[in-house]
Order: sequence, then structure tokens, then C-alpha cells
Amino acid sequence: MFQVGDKVVHPMHGAGVIDSIVDEKIGGAVQTYYVFRMSAGGLVLKIPVANSQVIGLRAVVDAAAADAVIAALGSLEIEVTANWNKRYRENLERLKSGDLYEVARVIKCLMSRDAQRGLSNGERKMLHSAKQIFISEMVLAKDVPYSDIEGQVNACLVGEGA
Repeated sequence: MFQVGDKVVHPMHGAGVIDSIVDEKIGGAVQTYYVFRMSAGGLVLKIPVANSQVIGLRAVVDAAAADAVIAALGSLEIEVTANWNKRYRENLERLKSGDLYEVARVIKCLMSRDAQRGLSNGERKMLHSAKQIFISEMVLAKDVPYSDIEGQVNACLVGEGA
């Protein structure tokens, strides 16, 4: 169980901090919720404590792991499927996994595709979401500004022809 002040990651929304833990009565039953505030954008979510593992809520990685992921960005293996629908579903599953390396693969795959052929609107939105999720965790893990991490990510991927 997480505590107030813990830095956590929601697979589809990114990283933030648990502001509070509250009990609410819904439909006659009392449930406990994490009140989760995103560091970027200020989005507030209530996540049922009982479902947090199923949802994929996890602690933010430490600074060393964050550095390792950023260093590995350029060398991550990606598969670029030609079929748009299949590629979109595969990337969505990677995002939902909550795995930091899988999110990085989505970013690399879509940035590579964008450089070669451009992206559809759906894939452009997915790239934006993947970057938000990834960078929000890096910001909390390394305690550096968003723009610095975004620059590092872009340099790693654009610099190697992604």
C-alpha cells in the first residue's frame, strides 16, 4: 500500500504524487481511494486502493534507473508494423503495460515512423501521451525540469535518426 506523499505512476496518465487517502461511501459500500495528483497539468484522479495493482499503479523508478532508461533509448529494439491498426493496438498494449521500457519503445517507434512517413492523428496523439507518461516519471525520478528531460529524449532519438 502506498502512503501520502509517495511518487507513483499510473500506466495511462503518467507520474504524480499521492495527495491523500480517503474513504468514500459509494452504493452503500465504503471504499478507500488514493487521491493522485499529476505533477504536469494538475489532473487529479481517485484510484481505488483495492484495484491499484490491477490498474498497474507502481512506484516511480529511482534516479539511477531513470538515467539507465534514457541512456538505453537510442539502442532499444523496435518493430515497425506496416499495418496501422495492428501497430496502434500493439503500441496501446505497450502503454497499458506500465513498463517504462515499453513506453520508451512506443516513443521511439512513433518518432521513427513520423520521421519516415508521418503519423496519423491517432498515432500523433499516442506519441504525445507516451511522451507525457515517460517524461512525467523522469521528472519525478530525477527532480529536473520537464523541458530538460524532453530535450534529452529528443536528442537521444532524433540524434540517432529515429
